Amino acid sequence: MTSPAQHDRQPLVEPSAQLNPDRLIRYSRQLANPGFGELAQRRLANARVLVVGAGGLGSATIPALAAMGVGTIGVIDTDVVELSNLHRQLAHGVADIGRSKLESMAETVSRIDPEIEVILHDVWLDSRNALELFAGYDLVLDGSDNFATRYLVNDAAALTGIPVVWGAILSYGGQAGISWSSHGPTYRDLFPVPPAPGTVPSCAEGGVLPTVCAMIGAIMCSETVKLITGIGEPLLGRVSTYDAVSGRFRELEYAASDDADAITELIDYDLFCGVTAAPASSGTHGSNDASSNSDDASGTSSASDEIESRELAAMLCGDAPLQLVDIREPFEFAIAAIETAELIPLGGLEGRLADIRTDIPVVVYCHHGIRSERALRMLQGAGFTNIRHLVGGIDDYAQVIDPALARY
Repeated sequence: MTSPAQHDRQPLVEPSAQLNPDRLIRYSRQLANPGFGELAQRRLANARVLVVGAGGLGSATIPALAAMGVGTIGVIDTDVVELSNLHRQLAHGVADIGRSKLESMAETVSRIDPEIEVILHDVWLDSRNALELFAGYDLVLDGSDNFATRYLVNDAAALTGIPVVWGAILSYGGQAGISWSSHGPTYRDLFPVPPAPGTVPSCAEGGVLPTVCAMIGAIMCSETVKLITGIGEPLLGRVSTYDAVSGRFRELEYAASDDADAITELIDYDLFCGVTAAPASSGTHGSNDASSNSDDASGTSSASDEIESRELAAMLCGDAPLQLVDIREPFEFAIAAIETAELIPLGGLEGRLADIRTDIPVVVYCHHGIRSERALRMLQGAGFTNIRHLVGGIDDYAQVIDPALARY
């Protein structure tokens, strides 16, 4: 059996001091890999890896990094564990529901190996703190679930000179790659322009198979080890994609773009991705408020197309007629539904236009407001002028109006 291919690229991390016998026993099966050995293990022990997100990909990568001997693991997250997380976020359990994901993850790592240092960053990663956070690490592993954060991570890593191992998952598929501005193309070369808001569903809206998290997470961990130790051929200028339905992998090659602007500063990434609209009076970056009340070129809805939870609740309590349409899937409707809502799943909406009233106001809603905005556009394209969609979906309605509704 031959050793992994070596490159002129140097290992990312210098080796630590000699490992004691207990550590050598722990990693003996790893040390036995051709071309690996104790020196590579000592590099892992000296490595500092920052993981963005303690959710699906974080759960698939952080325990594995700890088990493989990465000495210091930083984790950024502000979320808490929810019941709907548990099918894919295997680092957390039923007893962790309601706990900080950071605390739960630190406990998981401690059970694997108490000698691994875990640094918890209970902060929302943004342009104000990214450079300072990244400066303390050798590599960033990006398991975030939104495009604004992915572009932010890419740019901050480019400015600090460290590589990013990134992954993305949705439904039955996923992809992984490396972004390292000083050694090859970056995420911006692969995706120069973010998709329009609402065109790519989140895992909450589009679903995700747990094994896809595990598969993409495993690739990300392997790439992390390769960069730290210098073994193998990293996914620079290549993206590995996985389709669980067919069981097939594909590889896509890409190169640095001559037309790409140089990364010189961090920007407002919500604005860049169309999550927030630019103020009408200037072209400067707007606030980081995730809501948008303008109808711009990105296709986001205008204020007249939207309804908030409090206004909907007031209408439902009033005497005026209203048709409330739930465009989620039947299993979601069974979990929770707003009283008086009629279920017409988005996939069958075009075939049921005759069921949509034209003589009274109509409100459509989904889980978080993403699918309902698509339904709004579809119905407006079919000629309806009396349609509004619920901002934040039933999840917001449950928080603001009816806490008895189950959240998922």
